[in-house]
Formats: sequence, structure tokens, C-alpha cells
Amino acid sequence: MRVRLRLRGLNSKTKRLADGRVVTYYYAWKGGPRLPGAPGDPGFVAAYNEAVSRKRQTLKSELLSVLQAYQSSGEFLGPADRTRQDYIKQIAVIEREFSDFPLEALKDKRTRALFLEWRDRLALKSKRQADYAFTVLARVLSWGLNRGLISSNPCEKSGRLYRSTRVDNIWTDDDEAAFLAAAPKHLHLALTLALWTGQRQGDLLRLPWSAYDGEVIRLKQSKTGVRVVVPAGAPLKAALDATPRVSPVILMTSEGRPWTAGGFHASWRKACAKAGIVGLTFHDLRGIAVTRLAVAGATEAEIATITGHSLADVRTILDASYLHRDPALGRSAIKKLEKRTKFPD
Repeated sequence: MRVRLRLRGLNSKTKRLADGRVVTYYYAWKGGPRLPGAPGDPGFVAAYNEAVSRKRQTLKSELLSVLQAYQSSGEFLGPADRTRQDYIKQIAVIEREFSDFPLEALKDKRTRALFLEWRDRLALKSKRQADYAFTVLARVLSWGLNRGLISSNPCEKSGRLYRSTRVDNIWTDDDEAAFLAAAPKHLHLALTLALWTGQRQGDLLRLPWSAYDGEVIRLKQSKTGVRVVVPAGAPLKAALDATPRVSPVILMTSEGRPWTAGGFHASWRKACAKAGIVGLTFHDLRGIAVTRLAVAGATEAEIATITGHSLADVRTILDASYLHRDPALGRSAIKKLEKRTKFPD
């Protein structure tokens, strides 16, 4: 008779072998050493305890100790599961290169160049992933520095290798009209929500009716944990009030079911193709929401309050990504100039 055990962090993977048999392998933790047998087998718990003991005995003078401590912190455990899983992948990349890196060496002026050379090697495959790995390393070191685990963070203010090229990806009024004319009705509300709230696709797909009280939408962003309160503008309020509440979730498929991320992406892509919209994504609507608020006269602080961006991110979007491409600003500027100009009789 097997005894069901509750071993913290225990991870398992089920595989089908070449001979057709299905087996389950157990690991002391995700990414940890494989354990012999299964829970309840002789020696299984002893092997688990030995592996955990070795993990706890990691030298406090090596970078691995900081990486492990970070993964037990509230800062790591707070964000959404998707974000944590992405961080785990990047931390694994860091561990392969620097797990035994001496913490004392972080104070050496040559260390920054060493980390940047590592990022450059990663960039040969993907600049974006290289930046991501380096950003995670910098964040872990910043966390360790604030808690006195290390005395220096050589990865501060290093800049990025990858630069987004979406400055011309602008949803115009014509694009919006074309989408509404061609897309199925159940996608209209998604467009309106995105344009009038500036929220991410994942948060909107999960948004429950309980978040809307008839006047405002309240939500906690899954990626950052930021709480936002978005007043429902007249077009959004009209769309929400006219939508039957057939499910706890606001956005539904044509069959009345909650969306999966993949299902929504595929349906949105097909609708854009039918409307003749090329090169624009749902995520671009988040930047357009920022742009439209700015064109309407909203301050950076007001925009950040609605969308959940930091002030720095709002400024970046307005300065480099979208705003300077919006023709409405040019028209607005000329009208202001005309009002201040005295024309000859």
C-alpha cells in the first residue's frame, strides 16, 4: 500500500516510452535532481531529503545562493504564474553560466564587462532573449543588494540591445471602422475595452463582470500587480450595458465560452485579415489608448492612472513609439497656432 506524501516543491513529469509504456519521473523540485522510484517507495523520502539538504547547503558566497533566495521571496512569488515561469527559464540560463560565481567578485570593476559579454553571446541567437536574461539578472542582483546579500550590482543601467520597431503600427480611426464593419459582433466589445481602458489582452480576457459596477472597472493587473480604476467612458459603458451577462467573464466566444489566449489570438488575426488590417496586433491597442488619451489632453499622470503604466513608460510611449506619428497632433497644433495668429484683413 502506497502512502500519499506531501513533499514541498516535488515535481513530476509523465512520459511515454518507445515501447508504449507510460512512466512518471519525480524530481526534488522543478529543475532539481531526479529521485528514484515514486512517493511511497523505500528510500524515496530519504533521497528527497538529501537533495533538499544539498540545496540548502549551497555556499552563501556564490551567486546561486542569491538566485535561490530570490525565488523564495515575495517579489518573485507576487506576480502572475506566467511571469514567474518566464523568470524561472531565465534564471536557469543564468545558473548555467554563473551559479558558482563568487559574490565577492561582484565588486570587481571587470565584472560588468564579463556580464555584458555573456549577454552579447546570448544575443547571437536572440537580442530580445538576451535582454530578458540580463534584465532578470539585474533584478535579482538589485533585490539582493537591497537585502544586504551582496554589496554591488554591476548590471545597473546597462541599456538594451533589442529595440522595438512598432512605431508605425498605429490603429487609425479608419482601421477601427474597418474592423467593426468586418469582424464578428463578439469581437467588437474586445476592441472597445482595449481602446477605452488601455489594458493587456490577458487581463481583459479574464475580466469578470464583478469588476464593473456600472460606472468604473476595477482590476489588478496580472503582470505587475498594479491596481487600476478605469472610469467607463460613454462608448464603453454603452457597450457593456448592452451586453448580456451570460457568464462570470465579460468577453466570450461566439459559443458563449470564455476565451483561451490562443483561441482569441487566432480569431482576432482572422478578423483583422478580413478587414484588410495588416501588421497590427491587439497589443498595439494598449499604446493607442495612451496616444488617444494624450491627444485628448490627458496628462501623463492621468494616463498612468488609467492604464497602469509607470510614468516613465507613458513618457516612452508618447515620445518614441506612437504619439509623434499621430496626425491628430499635427492638426491640433496647427489649430492652436491659427488661434494665436493675427491674419491681415
